[in-house]
Amino acid sequence: MDVLVIDIGGSHVKMRVNTTRETRRFDSGPQLTPEALVDGVHGATGDWHYDVISVGYPGAVNARGPRAEPGNLGDGWVGFDFTEAFGKPVRIVNDAVMQALGAYDGGRMLFLGLGTGLGSALITEHVVVPLELGNLPYGDGATMADHLGRSGLEANGRDAWVKDVGDVTAVLLEALAADYVVLGGGNAEQVEPLPPGARRGGNDDAFTGGVRLWEELVEPHDRRPPRVWRVVR
Repeated sequence: MDVLVIDIGGSHVKMRVNTTRETRRFDSGPQLTPEALVDGVHGATGDWHYDVISVGYPGAVNARGPRAEPGNLGDGWVGFDFTEAFGKPVRIVNDAVMQALGAYDGGRMLFLGLGTGLGSALITEHVVVPLELGNLPYGDGATMADHLGRSGLEANGRDAWVKDVGDVTAVLLEALAADYVVLGGGNAEQVEPLPPGARRGGNDDAFTGGVRLWEELVEPHDRRPPRVWRVVR
C-alpha cells in the first residue's frame, strides 16, 4: 500500500509518499482552507502514485475529523469531507499524534511537541492517546503551554525555558508512568542538556507516523487478526 503523508504546519504543508525519500512542500498560513489544501496537494503530487492518505492536522481531532478550527490557518476545517475531496481513503490525526507515532519504539512513551504551543500524546501497546497537557496549570496563573511554547521561550529566555522543560518532563514522566519521553517539534533542538529519560524526535517522525497509521501489525505464526495502531478519539 502506497501512503501519501501530509503534514500541515503554520508556514508550510509538507508531503511525502512512502515509496520515495523526496519531500515536497507549499506555503501554508491564514489563507490555507481545506479546499486550498486539496488543490495544493493535487498540484504538488500529480506525478506520485498513492492509495491512501494520512493527514497531520494542527488542532484537535475526533472520529469525524477536525473538531476545532486551527488558530493559524483559514476556516472551514470542521465538517470537511477529506475522503470525498481527495477521492482516496483518508485518516486524519493531530499533528503531535502523528509525530509521536513515528517516534515510538516500544514500551510506554510520552511525546511532548515543543513548538508554538505544547503538543502531547501517550502511546502504549499500540494505542495512541492524544493529550492536551498544555492546558495544565503551571506557575502563577499560567499553563504548561505558556511556559514551554514559543512565547515562553521568547519571554523567559533559553536558560529558564530549558529548566522549565526539564522540570515538566520529570513531573510528567512520573505522573504518567512513562518509560521515556520524546521531545519533538521545532524547538526540541534547543533543549540542551536533555532531561533524564528524554530523547529528541527525528525530522522524519511525522512521515513515519503517517505511514504507520495504515500498518497492520502481524506477528510471525500468529493466527489472530492483525493488530492495528488505534488512536483514541
